[in-house]
Amino acid sequence: MPKNYTDEFKRDVVAVAKQGAATQRQIAKDFGVSKSALSTWMRAAELQERGLVGPSTGAGAAGDVVALREALKRIRLLEQEAEVMRRAVAYLSQAQLPK
Repeated sequence: MPKNYTDEFKRDVVAVAKQGAATQRQIAKDFGVSKSALSTWMRAAELQERGLVGPSTGAGAAGDVVALREALKRIRLLEQEAEVMRRAVAYLSQAQLPK
């Protein structure tokens, strides 16, 4: 069963990791957490700094990450569709239309 760490503990560990004095693996070992947990906390902190997600609120944070992932997939799909439409317009504008 995964351990529950306080948000303050997570922020402290991430702050130490961001200083870059040691590798993430060493920092995780020193604080007694897994490397994957530290990586997850680092990604969450990065998203918070960019303003892409709000502060962690427990179970809701996982839902935020899933929603963000789905939104990014949708954005990529819409960008691809827009590119197809741009190319179609460019192709059709070059065609000689009968009068």
